[in-house]
Amino acid sequence: MVNKYSVIVFDLGNVLLPFSYEGTITSLNKKSPGLGDHFVNYYKENREVLREYERGDISEEEFLNNVLKGLDGKVTKEEFCNYFSKVFSVDEKMASLLPKLKERYTLVLLSNTNSIHEEYGWKNYDFLKYFDKFVLSYQVHALKPELKIYKDAEALTQKPPQEHIFIDDIAENVEGAKKAGWDALQFTGYDKLIEDFKAKNIL
Repeated sequence: MVNKYSVIVFDLGNVLLPFSYEGTITSLNKKSPGLGDHFVNYYKENREVLREYERGDISEEEFLNNVLKGLDGKVTKEEFCNYFSKVFSVDEKMASLLPKLKERYTLVLLSNTNSIHEEYGWKNYDFLKYFDKFVLSYQVHALKPELKIYKDAEALTQKPPQEHIFIDDIAENVEGAKKAGWDALQFTGYDKLIEDFKAKNIL
């Protein structure tokens, strides 16, 4: 049975790249006792600043100036960028799935991300070569689950909404895709995704 999909769209963080800020916190605490814990509190109180940065509403320089001020000037820009970005690891099972999918589908990476994480964190991962298109929030000035980011993806693929299926770990983003007319699956792990793909005749 032929399925209706021509495009598979993947989220990045916690789908292809599990991530944790524990290492960031530890590194900052080593740099200056309590600095990592201070960063956690600052982050919680200023979450909207990161959202503005990931939407591209403020520049990398503006974001860094804000954060470094919040860290009392105890780290340099370069140090912070490294601490902030060494948070990713590759889900090798997920990465190994991409070349097989690429034989039959257009692959798109759609991520709420930022220029620091891209430059210092994930841009050199080998599996990225399997993606045909990239839709990055800070470049398109939209965040999941806003409708615009899904429509920007469609503008790149030139395919109708119903031919897209989206994989994301966050339910709200999955619902956003469905509101855009896509099919979508909430990612909970490789084995369940394979099961879901087979049920939809994707694999």
